[in-house]
Amino acid sequence: MVVNQKISGLAATMNAKIIGSGERSMVLAHGFGCDQSVWDKIIPVLSQSFKVLVFDWLFSGAIKDQSLYDPSKYNSFDPFSDDLIALLEELKFGPVVFVGHSLSGMIGFAASIKRPDLFTNLIPIAASPRYINSEDYKGGFESKDIDTLITNIGSNYEAWAVAFASIVVDSRDSLSVQRFEKCLKKMKPETALALAKIVFGSDERELLDQVSVPCHVIQPGNDVVVPVSVAYFMQEKIKGESTVDIIKDAMGHFPQMTSHIELLDVMRRLLEF
Repeated sequence: MVVNQKISGLAATMNAKIIGSGERSMVLAHGFGCDQSVWDKIIPVLSQSFKVLVFDWLFSGAIKDQSLYDPSKYNSFDPFSDDLIALLEELKFGPVVFVGHSLSGMIGFAASIKRPDLFTNLIPIAASPRYINSEDYKGGFESKDIDTLITNIGSNYEAWAVAFASIVVDSRDSLSVQRFEKCLKKMKPETALALAKIVFGSDERELLDQVSVPCHVIQPGNDVVVPVSVAYFMQEKIKGESTVDIIKDAMGHFPQMTSHIELLDVMRRLLEF
């Protein structure tokens, strides 16, 4: 792998790195409780065909200055989309294939609506516009489930992090479970609580019919966080061209960590590399 470009400014704050020397550009954006290390298994392959930008959102425990995450500012996905746009502009990077895991899928949608010129494709992985069930929508959780989750984060964050990691990561891959648990524990508990309230209480369904950039939804077949039906809901509602790929045998919410070979196979077919 070749790491390119000296980094400063916002990019340095967000621990940004550009890896590889391909003609096309790609961004890998992590989700809640994570940092850029969740992409480590697929970067060596992707960087052979793409210039790959990885970074850490300001809520991540990998950020040196934890005071930079202000919950009063980051009270929706919108400010994160502004950070993404600013990062791409600062680095003069793109247009890009944007691969967004979980909450980053929604951030990518929001950014692409504001600046479609910065994106060639959107690839949300295990993403959801809404986690709470309603009369005509299956998000995977009842309101009381989310209330319990938020209460557990607030009352005993360390214990919750251990339990959550063991549930949402494929238990057959103990190293990946441990890695996600470690990432969670690096987050400030108050940051995790504030962000969880936004993520798990969100309803971004209205974004979907504004997304015009070609979108390829990838969903693990056995994800306790996001039901398969959500992927097809997004495909139906997205304004522009969209496809769905279900990695049927993938267990858990992190296919880039636990089903990376299958994920790469799907990405190769979609992006023709």
